[in-house]
Amino acid sequence: MVAVATNRPSCAAAAFARARGLPLAELSQRSFNSGEERDIAMRDFFHEHRVQLVVDAGYDRIHTPAFLKAFEGRIINVHPSLLPMFAGGMDAIEQALESGLKFTGATVHVVTDELDGGPILLQDSAPILDGDTVETLRARVHEVEHRILPEGIRMMEARLADRTSVS
Repeated sequence: MVAVATNRPSCAAAAFARARGLPLAELSQRSFNSGEERDIAMRDFFHEHRVQLVVDAGYDRIHTPAFLKAFEGRIINVHPSLLPMFAGGMDAIEQALESGLKFTGATVHVVTDELDGGPILLQDSAPILDGDTVETLRARVHEVEHRILPEGIRMMEARLADRTSVS
């Protein structure tokens, strides 16, 4: 990890960066006139710190075309559902709980201009138990996310290493 950018300065990733002395960009949307301005600032920050892979974990904004183009094929997201189920929103866990299904899970996927529609790298499931609340199910889904996201990062690092060794 070489740098952290967040739209929520109070999040765990910001605290992680501060504790380790990593470069940190706090990009609250209120500081910008548009999502495009925010993404340009984030793109420039990442380029300044030579970021090769962008990992969206808990990031609750949609990237603009300029950002997507700058890191095309090098952005991954962890989504709290088994995509394509419950795509496109921040309420996937609530939807899963209300669905009557017996399981949900998490997905690591490549970010494209199709919201939650990029190529899937990994998925794993979590049961929905009788008596679950949003909080108990969220905790179980987060366990899955924490397990599969590092594996997804390693997969992408290997892909990026293969690309650079071929060029």
